[in-house]
Amino acid sequence: MDLKSKLNQDLKEAMKAKDEVKLRTIRMLLAAIKNFEVEKMRPATDEEILQIMSKEIKKRQEAIEMYEKGNRQDLAQAERLEVQIIQSYMPQQMSEEEIRELAKRIITELGLSSPKDVGTAMKAIMPHVKGRADGKLVNRIVSELLGGS
Repeated sequence: MDLKSKLNQDLKEAMKAKDEVKLRTIRMLLAAIKNFEVEKMRPATDEEILQIMSKEIKKRQEAIEMYEKGNRQDLAQAERLEVQIIQSYMPQQMSEEEIRELAKRIITELGLSSPKDVGTAMKAIMPHVKGRADGKLVNRIVSELLGGS
């Protein structure tokens, strides 16, 4: 079953269960997917849907930071619940240690050694972690390994 079908099925189940948070989150995801499909004038692939979900997670994580700065824990918690629901559709996330091992291997293979090489390393690593790791985390690890901060 493709991701879009799974989302539609889960939408129906959330309606029956009267799970407002899950219902709202899945509707938002389906709207984002629909907007993408209208823009591209074709159905979205599962890989594209995962990218859309990653963007939605990132938006919510930024909102959580802002709400916490504004001392609005209630709104931050609502965003956290949405992130958990979206993440349940994402592939298993890589651990920091797995990312570190991959980064070490690729840096060694490419013979990179200075902080100037972070961009080159990121270009090589990101296709391997697409949808399974946060870009900020990967960048931080690569920067540490290449001696920049």
